Amino acid sequence: MTGRALLPTWSEWKPAFRAPGTDLLSGLVVALVALPLALGFGISSGLGAAAGLATAVIAGALAAVFGGSRFQVSGPTGAMTVVLVPIVAEHGTSGVLTVGLMAGVLLVVLAFAGVGRAVRFMPAPVIEGFTAGIAVVIALQQFPGALGVSGAEGEKVWQSAFGAVREFADDPQATAPVTALVVAVVILIGGRYLPKLPFALVAVLVATVVASIFDLPLARIGTIPAGLPAPSLGFLRLDDLTSLLLPALAVAALAALESLLSATAADAMAVGTSHNPDRELFGQGLANIAAPLFGGVPATGAIARTAVNVRSGARTRLAALTHAVILAGIVYLAAGLVADIPIAALAGVLLATTVRMVEAASLAAIARASRGDAIVMAVTFVVTVALDLVTAVVIGIGFALVLAVRAIAREANLRQVPLDETDHLGEEHELLRDHIVAYRIDGPLFFAAAHRFLLELADVADVKVVILRMSRVTALDTTGARVLEDAITKLQHRHITVLMSGLREDHRQRLAAMSALPAGGDDAVFPDTGAAITYARRFLPATRRTH
Repeated sequence: MTGRALLPTWSEWKPAFRAPGTDLLSGLVVALVALPLALGFGISSGLGAAAGLATAVIAGALAAVFGGSRFQVSGPTGAMTVVLVPIVAEHGTSGVLTVGLMAGVLLVVLAFAGVGRAVRFMPAPVIEGFTAGIAVVIALQQFPGALGVSGAEGEKVWQSAFGAVREFADDPQATAPVTALVVAVVILIGGRYLPKLPFALVAVLVATVVASIFDLPLARIGTIPAGLPAPSLGFLRLDDLTSLLLPALAVAALAALESLLSATAADAMAVGTSHNPDRELFGQGLANIAAPLFGGVPATGAIARTAVNVRSGARTRLAALTHAVILAGIVYLAAGLVADIPIAALAGVLLATTVRMVEAASLAAIARASRGDAIVMAVTFVVTVALDLVTAVVIGIGFALVLAVRAIAREANLRQVPLDETDHLGEEHELLRDHIVAYRIDGPLFFAAAHRFLLELADVADVKVVILRMSRVTALDTTGARVLEDAITKLQHRHITVLMSGLREDHRQRLAAMSALPAGGDDAVFPDTGAAITYARRFLPATRRTH
């Protein structure tokens, strides 16, 4: 991938400047939706509300300009928060900022390497299990805030959630959970009937006003800086880079996966559009390099905000850029208003977000499709909740590959083919039937199917010539070539002549390189079965005399 192909062009922005109205309005709507999410995810990550806003502004602007999707809206997300919590606990704030910077560099490298297109091969059961697992983890993260509990501890998210429940049970106070529940219900019901209205912002504003008027005992966000800090690399410690490499790889993998899935979802919602996956990685890489300089957490493409952008009528990148500019205005002009927002209200926003993330119909359809898909989805879901996201994706893909290989191997078969009148002259039919047998290999001959193939072929008996019809072999790997060589050797030791017909040129080259062609090499390979039978006739006189 060349550097020029990853850079923005003037043609992308021409439509925006000709008729900017729709994009400006879409950007405003997205900003109103993104504000409470940015605050909530910033707090959930452990770096605070200001970090969430900084990410939404800086990463949102850079990804809008340099990303590969014209509809993608980037910022802090729940999935990334899930990964960041243990990093914050182990390495502190400076560790998270360093991880974000390193992840950004890795994403840029992946973009130049052309890795973005690999997401097309992500199995659907892995994606669905991963998404459902993220939703549960985000919901568990909100338990302390929704219950009005502070200081809940646990190595895993589910452990801290249960700790918050136990602490709440010791001294229950209804104000926080009622606030979170009401906010979540308003968002879900309002969003269903009036999807274009920013109910998340409305619910948070009402909760803030009510809490202030009645002086409700609710924890608040507290004062955040009025504006963004000056860019700085003061958090970077070169001695820590080695220990932070694995977390950086995890953050980069998640940022790539979530951003590309979000861009793909945007393509599906907007007819006639397609994103550039490698350029999307490049844009997310630049966004994650810049965000830590301003104290922001790592960012990804945000599926929920991207969907709002598309449904609000966005046409160009100007909408996502406008969203970032409006949030920047809020940071500089209205930071004081954010301080009084109850944390329980933001927890309610994120709880509603988790409900919307789960597509029950899609989960049910995959579960019904096959037992294998259901297993892959369930394993990915459980590992996501119990361990971490990257491990879940790796294990899920591993299970999917094993099942896929197993299914493909079942398609490979070795069948004896009658040498009927269409293959040779009628008067030779009886003689050929007694002493020549043809086997057609259908499907892939690779490591998963090779052992069964060897057993079946080596069992051939009472023949003088075996013709292997290879025209329907769809794939041949090194293991398949070695097994084929072994089978041919066993047949030849029993004085059975082996011939091949219909062998593809690339398969012939591989077999020749592995010394797996029959005795005689290319002389034992024929373009079709008829030519092989004609050649086999030279063995028939001796065979006839011994019959």
